Amino acid sequence: MEKPSRRSGGNVTIQDVARTAGVSAMTVSRVVNGGANVRQSTREAVTAAIAQLNYSPNSAARSLAAGEAAQIGLLYANPSMAYLSNFLIGALEGARKVGCHLVLEPCEGDGPDAQAEAARRFASTPVQGVILPPPLSDAQAVQAELDAAGTPSVAVAVGGAQPGRASVRIDDFAAARAMTDHLLALGHRRIGFVRGNPNNGASIERWRGFVAAIEAAGLDADDMPVEQGLFTYRSGIDAAERLIDRADRPTAIFASNDDMAAAAISVAHRRGLHVPEDVSIVGFDDTSLATTTWPEITTIRQPIAAMAETAVEMLLGRIRDRRAGVNDGDGDDRVLAHELVLRESSGPAPTKAVRGKG
Repeated sequence: MEKPSRRSGGNVTIQDVARTAGVSAMTVSRVVNGGANVRQSTREAVTAAIAQLNYSPNSAARSLAAGEAAQIGLLYANPSMAYLSNFLIGALEGARKVGCHLVLEPCEGDGPDAQAEAARRFASTPVQGVILPPPLSDAQAVQAELDAAGTPSVAVAVGGAQPGRASVRIDDFAAARAMTDHLLALGHRRIGFVRGNPNNGASIERWRGFVAAIEAAGLDADDMPVEQGLFTYRSGIDAAERLIDRADRPTAIFASNDDMAAAAISVAHRRGLHVPEDVSIVGFDDTSLATTTWPEITTIRQPIAAMAETAVEMLLGRIRDRRAGVNDGDGDDRVLAHELVLRESSGPAPTKAVRGKG
């Protein structure tokens, strides 16, 4: 521990405490505000430095850390109601735990201009930070407006870590690769893929994971039938019809979310095909649709509610740190665990092609 500063308590900063304790200012902030993820030895060093320097944390920052009068915003525009429902459950639970108020605001309209206007309007309200679920988590126009207003944010379900931004996500690449490996292990060698929104980072990572698994199996990804979707049920219908109506129909379809997987199952039923005997169909997210569709959908469990709850905690931490004068420019990327959930919609590849009723 460094030699204590001679400053009086009123002039001692959080940076002084950090230097004395040999830790970062953010760690000092966590200790001051009762954060759980701090080693006992580190906590003791920070506490000793606070005592030596007679440091008095800012009372407003401490009140905010306790959740008093803090307002956190959630700006949303997700086309999947099942996904949004899970997300809201987690966000509300997170807000309840930390004692802050959660303010919801829809982003109506598509395109950068509409997104920027929604973010600008939201930033002008009393909210002290904003959570951005997909697809707005990847919207540069939204981030630019929040940055200009000095409003901290946490992006959820982005494709990867981004410098200077706080985010919560899963490893979409690894998850999609695991799902594709599952289909390959079942004997499928012609796998159709329905891509998600092309502007979504997680969608891009899921496509990359699919391609990596296909190529690792010694197959040519260019030979796999691929259709573009938009994460909506309607787009899943259109994509699945194109895949299933092909003369060389795939024996399995991997849709980039559960909405589109459920749509593909509906198309298969209308074509007189049995799932999974004639065609396996799998999804991604593990929303309520995965277990309310017949047959129930094999999917990747993305902990949507836990991601939202984590985002609330992170955002409150960023607000707290800014009030304490801590530079949060390095960002914070949290990667939560995913799970491959096996259900009835996937099975062995059929031994011969099935034409269906058309």
